[in-house]
Amino acid sequence: MPAIGHRQVAVNDIELHIAELGDGPLVLLLHGFPELWYSWRRQLPALAAAGYRAVAVDMPGYGDSDKPEQLGRYNQVALAADIAELATQLGYPEFVVVGHDWGAPTAWHSALLYPERVKAVAGLSVPYGGRPPAPPTQGFRRLFKDTFFYMLYFQQPGVAERELEADLPRFLRSFIYSCCGENPRDYLRSAGFAPTATLLDTMPDPAQMPPWISDADLQYYIDAFSRSGLRGPLNYYRNLDTTWSLTAHLQDRKIQQPALFIAGDRDPVPKLGGELKRMERCVPQLEKVMIPGVGHWTQQEAPDAVNAALLAFLSGH
Repeated sequence: MPAIGHRQVAVNDIELHIAELGDGPLVLLLHGFPELWYSWRRQLPALAAAGYRAVAVDMPGYGDSDKPEQLGRYNQVALAADIAELATQLGYPEFVVVGHDWGAPTAWHSALLYPERVKAVAGLSVPYGGRPPAPPTQGFRRLFKDTFFYMLYFQQPGVAERELEADLPRFLRSFIYSCCGENPRDYLRSAGFAPTATLLDTMPDPAQMPPWISDADLQYYIDAFSRSGLRGPLNYYRNLDTTWSLTAHLQDRKIQQPALFIAGDRDPVPKLGGELKRMERCVPQLEKVMIPGVGHWTQQEAPDAVNAALLAFLSGH
């Protein structure tokens, strides 16, 4: 198998860093927070070996991709436009898009906004339950009331950056462990912590990292975020309501393409706000795969199961 190639691609008003392998139909892989193209390192060879051109993206604000200064540049409409333009620059009028965590909303919105180009779509961890009736932060405030919730903590620019960039290794260890299948606690519900808490107040520093992430893997993330910081990644959370305001025209639109949803059964994100229950109504051609014992880092915790699910889905469509 050839080595994974890396290069920069000019897309709209920015440059994106991509990691690519293989030839054939295009499959774009979009990561989430706080990750990089590297979170797809075990999917690239599997997809390439099966006859696809697999391209993993450092999303805007991350890694070696550009980091726009404008906060509003990180809304999902703009990000979906970047993904469609990336496919154009790579020479593909049609493509499949796969996203995990924050990459999943970008994948879902790409399918909604570019139905003539996105031939199939897959989301890991974050389902698509339709456009909510009110701005998402309002829903979170109702749901979590007087309890700390990290997405609300991330809203004020500069606050989370100051806390988390002060000790990036501690943040990454704690956040990765808190969201994985080995952690017995539901990290979304920080019981006993008031809204005035900080993120690291709610997440212990683990004595040992889970076996699926090596010291070298963790160091790769530490080095990357030490160079780039967290402002860009955190701005995705700060555009929740902006995306909502920009997508009124999608209120009743369904994702009509063949669609796959993959999640670990120890990941609480799919159950947040009832989106998983609404998904079958919003995505008529939906296939679901739940992986036992796996938490939020789906493709890193269970690469073989994710690869098998993706390849079975792609071969059928």
